[in-house]
Amino acid sequence: MNVSIIIVNYNTKALLKQCLKSIFNNTKDIEFEVIVIDNSSTDGSQQMIKDEFKNVIFIENSENTGFGQANNSGAKLATGKYLMLLNSDTVLINNAIKILFDFIDGNPAVGICGGNLFDENRKPVHSYSKMPCIMQEIKRLLLMQNNKCFNRTNKPKKVGYITGADLMIRAELFNRLNGFDSDFFMYYEESELTYRVKKEGYKVYSVPQAEIIHLEKKSFSDNSYRLGMIFQSRQTYYKKTHSRLYRIIINVILLMTIISRLTVFSFMKDRKKINCWKSILKTHINKN
Repeated sequence: MNVSIIIVNYNTKALLKQCLKSIFNNTKDIEFEVIVIDNSSTDGSQQMIKDEFKNVIFIENSENTGFGQANNSGAKLATGKYLMLLNSDTVLINNAIKILFDFIDGNPAVGICGGNLFDENRKPVHSYSKMPCIMQEIKRLLLMQNNKCFNRTNKPKKVGYITGADLMIRAELFNRLNGFDSDFFMYYEESELTYRVKKEGYKVYSVPQAEIIHLEKKSFSDNSYRLGMIFQSRQTYYKKTHSRLYRIIINVILLMTIISRLTVFSFMKDRKKINCWKSILKTHINKN
């Protein structure tokens, strides 16, 4: 088996169906299997899979185990030489799986690769980034952060990390590193895994010929919860990968970011966003 495509689903029935159709319609000239892990959805996703995609290996979790742990469960059943971790809110534009497979299989020094991501209007969106660091946090504080890292070079490019929406990794490497860290429920788990992959001496590449639509905003309705989860996971990432002094500096910058956003939205009298950032502030203080 060349590639095992692993998809984690949680209440994204329509998006998941669209994703699966795009896989089977666009993936050619390669041996692949599809594994779907459902994190206890309540929208009928399970029955849809059973009725319409009988060729998919399907795991039904009794609870929402999070993105990383669900992927780890799928990896245990995978038989492919490579794992393609694909979000349920993605749509393949071309034969992206084969393109990524050809690249990583022909480059032994590469441990992870991914393609270029687009929104539904085919405009570039966040596809990769530099590894999280102090300078990135300062830019985020000052609203200078560019989240649209997109490979416009038309050739493979070495990058910091590939977003978890379309991450292809060597199965042997993923299993040897015990997959995603269980301390991450969602967000930054791919950054932390990439950190360990690079410590093993492997490189990470963006392959622009592989093109995929990512409908991220449509798969997550509660933006406040999402933002809070991102902040928590960011702190966990730095705790796992950097020294205590580095983390102290990071936490100060994060606190300044939270206070600055809270101040702005208080001035604007945006009650919803004020409550969101107050919740993030409380969580940040409790974790430190």
